[in-house]
Amino acid sequence: MAGGWMALILAFAGVWITGPLVIPLLHKLKFGQQVRDDGPQNHLKKMGTPTMGGILIIGAVVLASLLTGSRTLFLTVALMAVVGFSSIGFADDYLKVVLKRPLGLKARAKLAAQIAGGFLLVYATSFLLQLGTDVQIPFAEISMDLGWLYVPFGLVLVLGAVNGVNLSDGLDGLAAGTMIFPLALLGWIGMVQSQPDVVVLALSGVGACVGFLVYNIHPARIFMGDTGSFALGALLAALVLMTKTELLLPILGGVYVIESISVILQVVYLRLTGRRVFKMAPLHHHYELSGWSEQKVVQLFWSLSALCSILAYLVYRFM
Repeated sequence: MAGGWMALILAFAGVWITGPLVIPLLHKLKFGQQVRDDGPQNHLKKMGTPTMGGILIIGAVVLASLLTGSRTLFLTVALMAVVGFSSIGFADDYLKVVLKRPLGLKARAKLAAQIAGGFLLVYATSFLLQLGTDVQIPFAEISMDLGWLYVPFGLVLVLGAVNGVNLSDGLDGLAAGTMIFPLALLGWIGMVQSQPDVVVLALSGVGACVGFLVYNIHPARIFMGDTGSFALGALLAALVLMTKTELLLPILGGVYVIESISVILQVVYLRLTGRRVFKMAPLHHHYELSGWSEQKVVQLFWSLSALCSILAYLVYRFM
């Protein structure tokens, strides 16, 4: 566990120390946030705030994990997933911010890249790491072997985590803050399961997110962009697969499930009826347009993430 705490400290220090160096550099390179005209009007003042700050998080997680972890195949697989998905996000950010293509990567290209990355992660954890294709059923004290069906099942989990975290990255401090609690719990689960690499990975993620919040809390001086949100989603998914807590993910990532459902409901209902369920989706924007301050919305979602993690802890105790 000592390695985990050291990873947390190193990751926090890495982001905290390099932040004042990277933020001006991103300003100089004109890697500024683009704000949609149809979004909340109070977000227009964020135009030009440096984005792609996820490089701070990724760099800290990778460095802290390599310095404190045992450099096993487990660690390698997880870090490759984090870097791989971060690369997809970086490409998307680069096209939007630098090349001024508002939609970034084409939807099909982005989905294809995510599917490829997700397939490799699921295959690596279940077969290369020999964790198997069984899924533990909460409360039933039994497991179900899905066989080849585990691959599409795991793929859904990976894509859900990556895109769910991405959808939550819409307010200052929202994505980084809500990620702290599930990563902390997964770190504890890793300790219970005697998986030191899981502990190191999870707590390095916690440290990096806390360090990022120093510069990302309202009013944000930097945004993580898809570079960071894709990577954090991949880290969350990798840790769930490595701890064989697949069915815990919808509870652990309850905030991301709610955000995703709000978007799905909005799109489906709008196409069927021409009307909206929410003033704007994802859900955090609905509360903003209802008159809530950005800080109040973020605090609500942080609290919800903490409650979901507590519930996930209670469920895990009976798995």
